[in-house]
Amino acid sequence: MKDKFFNYIQKLQDTITSKVEEVDGKATFHEDQWTRPEGGGGRTRVIENGAVFEKGGVNISGVHGELPKSMQQYFGVDDADFFACGLSLVLHPKNPMVPTVHANWRYFEMYDKQGKLVDQWFGGGQDLTPYYLFDEDATHFHSTCKNVCDEHHPDFYSTYKKKCDEYFWNAHRNEARGIGGLFFDYCKITDTMSIEDWYNFVTGVGNSFLDSYVPIVLKRKDTDFTQKQRDWQEIRRGRYVEFNLVHDKGTLFGLKTKGRIESILMSLPPHVQWRYDHQAEKGSEEERIIEILKNPKAWV
Repeated sequence: MKDKFFNYIQKLQDTITSKVEEVDGKATFHEDQWTRPEGGGGRTRVIENGAVFEKGGVNISGVHGELPKSMQQYFGVDDADFFACGLSLVLHPKNPMVPTVHANWRYFEMYDKQGKLVDQWFGGGQDLTPYYLFDEDATHFHSTCKNVCDEHHPDFYSTYKKKCDEYFWNAHRNEARGIGGLFFDYCKITDTMSIEDWYNFVTGVGNSFLDSYVPIVLKRKDTDFTQKQRDWQEIRRGRYVEFNLVHDKGTLFGLKTKGRIESILMSLPPHVQWRYDHQAEKGSEEERIIEILKNPKAWV
């Protein structure tokens, strides 16, 4: 399964980066192939200063070795080895009318010291972070997520949409990072789901990503905007950074397992503002999105 999924994310990386370059029309991805001294490595691809995308990354990795002590405590295990692979992406468009998007699909195995597989699971999801809210865009993104979930289980969308709202929550701000999507983790073998079933679900979600996001980009990328709207985008990007550095488990896992810093911090946008006690104007579009971020809603 680990070889099968790693092969899948290699191909998916190619598919997504090719499409992103096509949509941008100017910039191309810079690729770094890297190795991890403790075992494994990855392929980082970053796009910058494009016509549409100010910064973005589509990264894959497959790492293995001894599970660090901090992670052993987290999982409640003694000496153990692990294998983890996944694709992680973040795209930050220039135009504040185009939302930032994040997605991640991953697979994890844990072994005892005799090399016996003792645990395995899938995780992942995708979520949207708009700066100005177009309801039809939110509905399109969530509808795409729901459609692929419904192919596998009638409860998946409602369950993983709720988990997404709960996970991407900036507790210190009491607001969501964005308008959510899907978030699932520790997807293990059950009476009704084999590991192959989970593979089919996760790859189905991965295959749906471009359909969920690209139509929104194409619709909004040429919309006129003001400097004031650009400032708002950069202020909201600050909240994105706060979540990634304070709360995100993937970032923390990478840092604690001696991950590649440039790849881990690829998700951070290049231009950000933190203004003291900044408040949206009453009755404005900026205030509207803040209210929705404080009270996640059903989009489909």
